[in-house]
Amino acid sequence: MIALGSDQAGYGLKQEVIKHLEERGLDYKDYGSYSEDPVDYPVYGKKVAHAIVDGECDRGILICGTGIGISISANKVKGIRAAVCGDCFSAEATRLHNDANILAMGARVVGPGLANKIVDTFLDTEFSGVERHKRRVDMIEED
Repeated sequence: MIALGSDQAGYGLKQEVIKHLEERGLDYKDYGSYSEDPVDYPVYGKKVAHAIVDGECDRGILICGTGIGISISANKVKGIRAAVCGDCFSAEATRLHNDANILAMGARVVGPGLANKIVDTFLDTEFSGVERHKRRVDMIEED
């Protein structure tokens, strides 16, 4: 199950991502926001983050204007590794090397076509499990 969240700036792109996930037959849960009315992005970043650490969802996708603010909010939750990606290489690398569990994107940075390719790359790439990467992920998770 994939957790989705956005603020008003990311709402439109989130709708495009939802269509794409449905076309792929992937299960998701939308944690809001549900319109283009102004909201506070930390609310949605944290909702998605908690859905992952609580085991409701396996991975998450967050979208705001740049992807930065909402990812910072999600990363405040212990156990979350949210990465802002604006290209497929970064999406692949953050899964392979960082075992990122949330993809963050900026609706003012990437268009729907590229966003869906980034989503596919993020969802289809598994953590490499290479010892040096595992060690580093463990270091990130330390208090």
